[in-house]
Amino acid sequence: MSARDKSPKNNKTKSNKRKNTTKKKQEPQNFSSAMELSNIEKHTNLILGLLLVIIALLAILAMGSYIATGLPDQALLSSLEPDTWFQQGSRLANICGAIGAIVSYLLISVGFGWSSVLIPIFIGIIGLRLMFPDFHAKLWKWFFGFLFTMIWLSVLLAAVQQSFEINQFVSMGGAFGNFCATSLRNMTGVPGLVCMLILVGVGVLSYIGKSRRVSRWIEKVFYPVKKATFIVTNHEMVAATADGDAQATDAEKPDEGNYDIKTEFDENQNATVTFANKQEEEPVSPEPEPSVEVPVEEVVTVKSEPTVAEQPKTQPNEPKKEKTPKAKLTVEEKHKQKLLEEESSGRALPKTPINPLEPFTKYKYPTLSLLKVYPDDDKPAIDKEELARNNDRIQEVLSNFGIRIKEVRATVGPTVTLYEIIPAEGVRINKIRNLEDDIALSLAALGVRIIAPIPGRGTIGIEVPNKQAKIVSMHSILNSKEYKETKMQLPIALGKTITNEVFMADLAKIPHLLVAGATGQGKSVGLNAIITSLLYKKHPNELKIVLIDPKKVEFGIYKPIADHFMAALPENEDSPVITDVTKVVRTLNSLCTEMDNRFRLLQKAATKNIVEYNRKYCDRKLKLTDGHDFMPYLVIIIDEFGDLIMTAGKEVERPIARIAQLGRAAGMHMVIATQRPSVKVITGNIKANFPGRMAFRVMSHIDSSTILDQKGADQLVGRGDMLFLNGLFPTRVQCAFVDTPEVEEICAYIQNQLGPDEPMTLPEPVVESGEDGGEVGGGKIAKLDALFDQVARHIVTNQQASTSSIQRDFEVGFNRAGRIMNQLQQAGIVGPPQGAKPRDVLIVDPVALEEKLRELHE
Repeated sequence: MSARDKSPKNNKTKSNKRKNTTKKKQEPQNFSSAMELSNIEKHTNLILGLLLVIIALLAILAMGSYIATGLPDQALLSSLEPDTWFQQGSRLANICGAIGAIVSYLLISVGFGWSSVLIPIFIGIIGLRLMFPDFHAKLWKWFFGFLFTMIWLSVLLAAVQQSFEINQFVSMGGAFGNFCATSLRNMTGVPGLVCMLILVGVGVLSYIGKSRRVSRWIEKVFYPVKKATFIVTNHEMVAATADGDAQATDAEKPDEGNYDIKTEFDENQNATVTFANKQEEEPVSPEPEPSVEVPVEEVVTVKSEPTVAEQPKTQPNEPKKEKTPKAKLTVEEKHKQKLLEEESSGRALPKTPINPLEPFTKYKYPTLSLLKVYPDDDKPAIDKEELARNNDRIQEVLSNFGIRIKEVRATVGPTVTLYEIIPAEGVRINKIRNLEDDIALSLAALGVRIIAPIPGRGTIGIEVPNKQAKIVSMHSILNSKEYKETKMQLPIALGKTITNEVFMADLAKIPHLLVAGATGQGKSVGLNAIITSLLYKKHPNELKIVLIDPKKVEFGIYKPIADHFMAALPENEDSPVITDVTKVVRTLNSLCTEMDNRFRLLQKAATKNIVEYNRKYCDRKLKLTDGHDFMPYLVIIIDEFGDLIMTAGKEVERPIARIAQLGRAAGMHMVIATQRPSVKVITGNIKANFPGRMAFRVMSHIDSSTILDQKGADQLVGRGDMLFLNGLFPTRVQCAFVDTPEVEEICAYIQNQLGPDEPMTLPEPVVESGEDGGEVGGGKIAKLDALFDQVARHIVTNQQASTSSIQRDFEVGFNRAGRIMNQLQQAGIVGPPQGAKPRDVLIVDPVALEEKLRELHE
């Protein structure tokens, strides 16, 4: 729905069409109105930011005019009283008039001199921050950086002007700079003044250097250029040719062994000679490149062809040996390679434990400033008249049916008010429970729910929706003490209960969650709340998420954090969010393979779960050469599960059930959501393995029983009102609201942080057949790794196959080495894994291997 459709004018027209004779009532605030308020705030920030930018530009223009032609203005303003300055507008020469001259005089002459220009620049940065939410500038850092720089420059310019007696009618350092420079020179002399300026300057530069954007800019400026292109004119070529085949000195010519040299001619016969690192080029083809015939007088012999004696001797039938290219490792792979080298070196390992956050220890978690704050966020809206009226009506209905009560207490929540009734002695609870519809009729309220009795309270609860519902913001939940101090492994902050308490759950203990509800009742917002609360608490090394979205539009907003937090198959490089049903099946089977690999590592480490395994890994009690690595939690989130069941059926349900049965110990947890809570979608197998349930409003008590095994979800009021079940009794929770712009800002913030360069790679799925654990010789593979052929030849030559050997010999990371090993198994070159033993090499003859490789590439 567009912003025009939500305008007050359109709302008024629609309301008149519905109710022409009755008095219009104010609609309760919901998610749609929250989005409308967000849009209004955006427009306000845009206008205010634009105003600040314009003011900054006008101030810079006025200060430049004052520096250029400020002599008459300075003389006039310094000779008059301040209350008469504005009366001299016609006599002032500043391009921005009296205001520009006065502001420039105060900032430059009376203030900090030329360095005062940093003040309007900072105002402009504030305006840009308001106009563009993606401009993540920490204003307090910019403020102190500009303040220290302005003071230092003011004193420096004043000292330079005084020392060299520069005749400048406008003071370069201003009154402040002149006073400081004169005082320091009188106290410490010129050497002391110079030392103080250098010391403060180094401090200012050090402070500025802490800015991440400045550091990245400096890194780009001073990053060594790996390719140098030299243009050689025609005359230089002729001169070089006349010199014959004389050898160039080492200082004049780059090492030919480290560069590939390429010569190109343009239409004016100017030659472009490009020296490129061989490390960044693709593997060189064994066939020689065809020579290009050009006129002799225009050719420069840059690299002489090897003579016959210098050419390597090869047998006619002997295959040519290819040099193993050194792959460019990512930061993460370099860190793992370093740990492997420490272990394989034979020296004593360091006593310090391994930090699981390395090499991204400087990663910064998202800040709460990215989330929107609503007015009176932490305070419930209490309407005393409404409470008293509902109290009287409840007592009246109960007394009409002969039910005596002792006391009624009310607890106001964000959406629902809980009225606790203490019945008199001898009153049967069933009599009150059967009056649910009568109480709802007397209160004229939708969604009245009776809890008889309230567990652990000894009272009977009547939940009545508030006429004025409140939004529970994600900011208020994540800013709470409960969330900040939680020790949960995978905390999911869902919202607030009807007693205004923050409601959280540990997904690692649930361990799988089923989310269901009718369309438009808050299911998607609930999924966003789950993902957001995990992103605010977990490091990219500790958590990986698999997002499956058959609807194709729900999870696309999370694509910017794919490299940091997502896991996917190699074929999903363009979009880690899986939307195609065929890829969903392959991904789920791949997750089963990943789960089996994890259990194999748990078995080798003699641990029962991922927590014990990671603790042993960090304490250096596991050998990395055996394939051990830190295990991140894997959270699989599936939206529109009902659509997957309709299209794929058992192919989807089987791996989901398998992961749900075994995945907890391996750190794999699932969240599936559906808007069709029928027994065909939520089967008995799914319900048995998904003890956690989030039920939003549904249309019938049958659907509620399908989700919760009891009614209640059909009596919710919608707009994020839900029941959470993880035990015997459900808890009513108002789901926290996180809007799409907030999620976009969070993802943009994470994207700018130091982290992995690519998503976590899941292993290739292995189709089970028989007892050998995997199908061997699977034929053609969809996408072979670039190093597949070389690894295959290396393994067949040495007759040894292991993932760790691929890591060491080819300098690749563990994920890529495991992917290559799975492809080798699918191709029938190596056998299935055998625990701690190396895999069997199924091909012995190199000729047979070449035939196999040719078949795979056809």
